[in-house]
Amino acid sequence: MNDQAGTQSEVSLDKSEISITEKAINQVKRIKTENNIPADYALRIGVKGGGCSGMTYQLGFDGNLKDSDTIIEKDGVKLYIDEKSLFYLTGTILDFSDGLNGKGFIFNNPNATKTCGCGESFGV
Repeated sequence: MNDQAGTQSEVSLDKSEISITEKAINQVKRIKTENNIPADYALRIGVKGGGCSGMTYQLGFDGNLKDSDTIIEKDGVKLYIDEKSLFYLTGTILDFSDGLNGKGFIFNNPNATKTCGCGESFGV
């Protein structure tokens, strides 16, 4: 994060896919190391129906690549996104916040037309 300019530092990717910030990359690496998650596991990003706004985000480590997955790899971190989820996540920036207002991964999703107060669910 570049606080002086007020802009978000992100790893550049095709905007039709998902971008991940350096802060999120560093946090994924830290979690994998602290929890002894195998190096070949990827961070699976997905959405499913539910939550107060209609859909919820999912994050978890996965060692099983599916035929319809999109793979994004940046700075040693692999992301797996299934085809259905990618439809709802296109253009999303995955960030990490450890500020006073909470700690966790943040989905900056341009497709979300509504979100809940906690930021864990969205609607399109």
